[in-house]
Amino acid sequence: MFRKTRAGAPPGFFRCEAAGLEWLRAAGGARVVRVLDVGDEHLDLEQLAAVPPTRAAAVDLGRSLARTHAAGADAFGVPPDGWTGDTWFGPLEAPLTMPAGAAEHWGEHLAHARLRPLARDLVGFAPDEVLDDLLRVADRAEAGRWDDGEPPARLHGDLWAGNVMWTAQGATLIDPAAHGGHRETDLAMLALFGLPFLDDVLAAYDDERPLRPGWRRRVGLHQLYPVGVHALLFGGHYVSHLARLLDPLVR
Repeated sequence: MFRKTRAGAPPGFFRCEAAGLEWLRAAGGARVVRVLDVGDEHLDLEQLAAVPPTRAAAVDLGRSLARTHAAGADAFGVPPDGWTGDTWFGPLEAPLTMPAGAAEHWGEHLAHARLRPLARDLVGFAPDEVLDDLLRVADRAEAGRWDDGEPPARLHGDLWAGNVMWTAQGATLIDPAAHGGHRETDLAMLALFGLPFLDDVLAAYDDERPLRPGWRRRVGLHQLYPVGVHALLFGGHYVSHLARLLDPLVR
């Protein structure tokens, strides 16, 4: 058993994470760490033993993640079954509230629940021109610039490489910020900090459930929120990284 604990965690923090794990598990796709117990200040999970990643495990991850996404959600922004209200994103020591919602279109969700709250929170942490560009992208998203008719996917929501545990049974997902969203968001997160065998994951995913043309050009759009959160928490080069992501989206 592995216990996550934090005294004074936001009310419901661990119960929300447990609900997200169970929601992802119910999809019958990617492997998800098992929840053993949950309380106000702890979450008990099965102990996972890490092994080196392999191409075969990466291929299986790509195919199974496509099935997880295909399980869907009721709307863009909805929290996982078993939880109501906002969720959280970021490190255990300093999680940020991630607004929930029930948007019909992804662009509306992106603007209202991600980019505009992020711009507000970044006041004083990022230059005005970066904040202005963030709001311009939010306006374009709300106007439907990147809406494509994709149904809401069942997302892990924080799928960077550190939240993929490579085990003898295969890649296993941990530490979600689960919600209904656009499936390209999880794939963009996998690319953000470098996942081993990423090309094999993406090729297997595309073979299982083909991605729309041009998805690689949209990776930066889907990385705005996580990079912006890193700019808020850690500053430094993440602010310039955010500016570089915004530039092609507003020019």
